[in-house]
Amino acid sequence: MFDYKKWRFIKTGVNSAYWNMAVDEALIRNLKDDDLPIFRIYGWENSISIGRFSNIKKLDKKIDFVRRITGGGMLAHGNDISYSIVLPRRFLKNHGVKESYNFLCRFLINLYKVFGKKAQFAFEKELEIKKSDICLAGLEEHDIVIDGKKIGGNAQRHTKTVVFQHGSIPISFNRVEFDGVVSLKELGILISFDELSDKLKESFVKTFEVAFVDDSLTLAEEKDAREFFLNKYTKDEWNIDAKNK
Repeated sequence: MFDYKKWRFIKTGVNSAYWNMAVDEALIRNLKDDDLPIFRIYGWENSISIGRFSNIKKLDKKIDFVRRITGGGMLAHGNDISYSIVLPRRFLKNHGVKESYNFLCRFLINLYKVFGKKAQFAFEKELEIKKSDICLAGLEEHDIVIDGKKIGGNAQRHTKTVVFQHGSIPISFNRVEFDGVVSLKELGILISFDELSDKLKESFVKTFEVAFVDDSLTLAEEKDAREFFLNKYTKDEWNIDAKNK
């Protein structure tokens, strides 16, 4: 559990891929060591996100795309729900990278329990690990699986002062595009974005025994998000060439 029990909860709704990633980075930039940690929920317009070190030449879809600040492969968005966790590093001072990842993902494991599904990490099932440029088609040891199939994707970024994690859960998707993975719909879980948002929020609160303060972006966060949106996430220098600004 976390020693500090109060968190900011921010729900930013459905937005473009560029704005979503701009907000993530703005939250990271503005978080101070004594600030409340943040749990954010958001959705996407139809788009694709690619990992920090992905090769854009392998992407041939004529659809909006954005490069994330986290690693991993390509993710298709549009009928999924995403979350972001932003917290001071001191909150996880006794956890390494893999330990912090497993620790933070516990609320997702518990979420699937609410739906009557047993979710585990791939390494617990001793599944074959495989790499793929498509995030949902690859399988890492700490990916979450249900009935041997991957559900969603999650990734982290660590700075000197902040631990950041975000992830996505597919509500449904085109089975022609993905194999070896599963969406909530295919698990028999028919749920709307807002209903799933509430379930995610409840699972986080119960798992970590924290309280949420409903909030929105501060003026500083909004300003920085607009800066990142205009000067980074809508620019080819970042999305295609991976040149940071």
